[in-house]
Amino acid sequence: METADIDDLDERIIHELQRDARHTSASDVAERCDVSPSTVRKRIQALEEADVIRGYHPNVDYERAGYQLRTLVVCTAPIPEREELARQVQEVDGVVAVREVMTGSENLQVEVVGRDSDDLSRIGRDLDALGCEVEDEDLIRNEYENPFQRFATPADGKS
Repeated sequence: METADIDDLDERIIHELQRDARHTSASDVAERCDVSPSTVRKRIQALEEADVIRGYHPNVDYERAGYQLRTLVVCTAPIPEREELARQVQEVDGVVAVREVMTGSENLQVEVVGRDSDDLSRIGRDLDALGCEVEDEDLIRNEYENPFQRFATPADGKS
């Protein structure tokens, strides 16, 4: 995989979008970075085309949406098949995220949501049918995210 050639301004733009992309306009970013809004829009477009910015996703409160059970399912997938299995796992109804981990065992982390234990049991059976060995399941209480601090602007008091 090739790395994209990004500079300090690109990093600052990414940081601003990571903070709150939905409520941050090109004008807001431009003001914080001391450039024009058109420069910000062009930079964002270039970052998207370079696949550095791969999307904008809503932060969903599944419990409020009626899905009380949000679970991290840790699986082991055969190494030669791990990447393909990760793609297949994404298609299982109830799976909201899949992470490949660089270990021999417990190398897939699958985040799932369901209304009840029947949903979770079905998802577990579906994962098993694909060839993923379920090693552990943990209910997720809360998740916290923040922007990558190395991208922070000097105006934020960080370097």
